[in-house]
Amino acid sequence: MRKKVDSRIRTLVENCVKLRQRAMFVIIGDKGRDQVVNLHYMLSKASIKARPTVLWCYKKDLALSSHKKKRMKQLKKMAQRGLLDPEQEDPFSLFVASTNIRYCYYNETQNILGNTYGMAVLQDFEALTPNLLARTIETVEGGGLVILLLSNLRSLTQLYTLTMDVHARLRTDAHQTVSGRFNERLVLSFASNPHCLLMDDELNVLPTSSLIRHVTPVATTPDGKLLSDPPAAGQAELSELKDSLADTQPAGALVSRCRTIDQAHALVTFLDAASEKTLRSTVALTASRGRGKSAALGLAIAGALALGYANIFVTAPSPENLHTLFEFVFKGLDACGYQEHIDYDLVESTNPEWRHAVVRVNVFRQHRQTVQYIQPQHANRLTQAELLVIDEAAAIPLPLVKQMLGPYLVFLCSTVNGYEGTGRSLSLKLIQQLREQAAGGAKAGAGAAGAASGGSSSVGRTFREVTLAEPIRYAPGDPVESWLHNLLCLDAAAHLPKPPVKLPHPSSCELFSVERDTLFSFHKASEAFLQRVVALLVASHYKNTPNDLLLLADAPAHQLFVLLGPVDETQNALPDVLAVLQVALEGAVNAKLAASSLARGELPQGDLIPWTIGQQYQDPDFPSLSGARVVRIAVHPELSGAGYGSRALELLKRYFQGELLELGED
Repeated sequence: MRKKVDSRIRTLVENCVKLRQRAMFVIIGDKGRDQVVNLHYMLSKASIKARPTVLWCYKKDLALSSHKKKRMKQLKKMAQRGLLDPEQEDPFSLFVASTNIRYCYYNETQNILGNTYGMAVLQDFEALTPNLLARTIETVEGGGLVILLLSNLRSLTQLYTLTMDVHARLRTDAHQTVSGRFNERLVLSFASNPHCLLMDDELNVLPTSSLIRHVTPVATTPDGKLLSDPPAAGQAELSELKDSLADTQPAGALVSRCRTIDQAHALVTFLDAASEKTLRSTVALTASRGRGKSAALGLAIAGALALGYANIFVTAPSPENLHTLFEFVFKGLDACGYQEHIDYDLVESTNPEWRHAVVRVNVFRQHRQTVQYIQPQHANRLTQAELLVIDEAAAIPLPLVKQMLGPYLVFLCSTVNGYEGTGRSLSLKLIQQLREQAAGGAKAGAGAAGAASGGSSSVGRTFREVTLAEPIRYAPGDPVESWLHNLLCLDAAAHLPKPPVKLPHPSSCELFSVERDTLFSFHKASEAFLQRVVALLVASHYKNTPNDLLLLADAPAHQLFVLLGPVDETQNALPDVLAVLQVALEGAVNAKLAASSLARGELPQGDLIPWTIGQQYQDPDFPSLSGARVVRIAVHPELSGAGYGSRALELLKRYFQGELLELGED
């Protein structure tokens, strides 16, 4: 039966293709999977290029075979049972057979970092976490679609009480009731995204926001171009740079492949460092996701090959993360006049877990040159390296990154603000250390730099930093990017509030308990306060992930405290947060459970101190005691050593001793 689709759906898809921005569709209902075909068809009709590729993420059961031959066998069996009408072809089977779909388990989504898709389908909502949202949504290119499938739900309000898989890890013996505050804030945030439509499984748009009441087509000229095209100014500067480098090879041919002026400047910096051939330079490239970092690195590797570098090593958390990088190595070689099979060939991995990813490029035009992938833990294989390229360095443990640095040219690339950049160990520790070593080497000579580095590999090294601001994967100002950053507080570190002009004495500051239901209510004031709290936590700790927000919101044993100066209630403004404490209530474990768990040598989730002490001293009575553990304590980075952290801990101790609240107080 044919049905007229709401015009807002098609208009939103067409607008996003014209604007190079992304759209989100949340489909509620058991048959939502069938509507993926229709949305993909609309996207294919609206975009001029080839059929969009699809990333399909799921927990465990796909409910369809990802293998095309198996899928055809399934259709044959269905036809034999009379479940398939031979007169009418199944649209979903046609979609699966004719579309390039990358199926991915949620627990393997780290392998898709650095790749780009035209559409992302996220099923099994109960398995989603903030980490997974950040990994998957940011792989979709401009003009693409993000589709969330919510099955077994009759209404959005059921999401508030939906039991997520991660909730099982948040429960402890004494605290079993989990409140879905993160889910509630997620649903409320959909209404703030003008490119998000909530629909049932028959594509009826749900009236959830005034922003999508009317979706009007964007204004274009008769030949289909946008009336207002903001990136035009940057493109003029890029064209000028391309013309100035046209006679300089290989830089001219490679810069002609750049999409933004930021990317062109980054590539020129890489090529400058490579042309010096001192082998004592480190170039660090940092940017948010979708800015063209991997493409710039790939073109820089092609430039290094053209400059004569023989032994180039590339590392990343997984070779699948390097799909875009190697794609642009080949584009760069083609731009420099190299021909595949005549001047170079590529070697694909035989490891089935790496899905035929490229792991080696052999170049034999002038002399033997290789680009070889190595795993981060194999730093001992870098003895003959002339150039080391580290992609997604923030996703690699910091000790491994430090171990790989040596007496050769290093190109280091990493994400900030996006999922991989939330750890901040790279920006807080390694890049800062490289800055100090470069400055120390310039001022005090190689001896001081060697003492600062604790070894000889970084003696007298020069260090350059490059950042990319303008997005390439999608257009600037993409609403889905700003929605995701606000939801997961991904850019909180960049918006750290300034300390108060007049600093209060620690003795005049008071400790306040934060009501988490209000904090995660998506109210305008609550959101501003939450961003300040997360900014302090991220600025003070380097092991951060988006999942920390879920722990802060939903963990039943956790409480949040903030240290505030004297509050002037006449001022209609949020108070300055001087310190933040995240506290976990532990203990009160059932005596029988404690004895049986310790006897079996098993330590259940949560209650870290009771179980650790109980196991260490074989004391089955210790877990039954109650206590509070400070999970994280953060003070404004500009106010460290001022006594605010000590004051917060002192007040917290007095609070649990019952000194701050009177017995008659409600």
